[in-house]
Amino acid sequence: MIQLDFYGTLVAASLVLLLGRGLVTRVGFLRNYNIPEPVAGGLLVALALLVLRTFDIELRFDTSLQTPLMLAFFATIGLSADFASLKKGGRVVGVFLLAVAGLLIVQNAMGIGLAKMLGLDPLMGLLTGSITLSGGHGTGAAWGTVFSEKYGLASASELAIASATFGLVLGGLIGGPVARLLIKRVQVPGCHSQETPQLPKGFEQPNKERSITPFSFIETLALIAVSLLAGNLLNGWLQGTALELPTFVCVLFVGVVLRNGLSALGLYQVFEREVSVLGNVSLSLFLAIALMSLKLWDLAALALPIFIILAAQALVMALFAIFVTFRIMGSNYDAAVLAAGHCGFGLGATPTAIANMQAVTQRYGPSQIAFLVVPMVGAFFIDIINVIVIKLYLALPFFAVA
Repeated sequence: MIQLDFYGTLVAASLVLLLGRGLVTRVGFLRNYNIPEPVAGGLLVALALLVLRTFDIELRFDTSLQTPLMLAFFATIGLSADFASLKKGGRVVGVFLLAVAGLLIVQNAMGIGLAKMLGLDPLMGLLTGSITLSGGHGTGAAWGTVFSEKYGLASASELAIASATFGLVLGGLIGGPVARLLIKRVQVPGCHSQETPQLPKGFEQPNKERSITPFSFIETLALIAVSLLAGNLLNGWLQGTALELPTFVCVLFVGVVLRNGLSALGLYQVFEREVSVLGNVSLSLFLAIALMSLKLWDLAALALPIFIILAAQALVMALFAIFVTFRIMGSNYDAAVLAAGHCGFGLGATPTAIANMQAVTQRYGPSQIAFLVVPMVGAFFIDIINVIVIKLYLALPFFAVA
């Protein structure tokens, strides 16, 4: 076994991003289907490590940087959210929430139904439903422990982690092709415009140049650091209470308060260009480390029935995004970008959703409403709605505790 330390892992992650960029630039299939660069590079490395493992060679990474990078990304989302913009997105957020809630119900119904058909415990259907797909690794690990201790389901935590990993991979792969299919049906705003290009806002076009200065960069870095520190403190205070929230939500909340509080007091205006640069760097490195660290052999170890359920869930996600999300969000370009984002966190996580949308907007143009709505729903609302839906399903008679 070869263990890379912190510095080796950082070098590897940087090389993965460069590899992904080269692949997407040179391979027409990846470019045409809007596969995110970290996904392309990360999965190729994960596959190479799977091959090496067949020769009894295992490479492990120091993933200690992964969580801080994820939290820094959510801090930049909070620092990008001003109340005026949130107010503008109110109705759209409400409609998107309906689509998200509908998918949660469908995922659990599909998981439970297929589990019963295949002769498995219905709890396995829930674990391969919204718990791990829309919930991700954190939610999956938490409910896996509950199912093991309270319901006596063997290997629940291992199944949850493997299912969440499967979802992370598929979430980064199907979003781009879904968006490509939908964009063929709509007119892309500004595609024939001769207007002078403007500096991009937020996270829409990560490869566009942004004017920054060293001092403003340090100011923004300080805001992110404060968000991380205060968010972690807030998370510690809320632990064990009725208001307990995931750490990334607390960090994002602090970012929102900082952005709008400083602005309301007239003390400071956040520079969105610097926020977007640091946010995109954090997102790219986080995804690179997450994907290159995937243990694909855990997926290979999934029993065939579980694999069937998860493959069916991926197909349902794509169909739901095409026939439900896209239509109720307006059947336009923004709706196509939102559908790509929904594939990302409907199967994986909010960072995957952002990466999916970036791959689309980098090629076709910005969609500010999509980058407003998806982070809000993915950070604030998805976990709350998911818990409610899961508990409603657990109230069904065949889930009664023995």
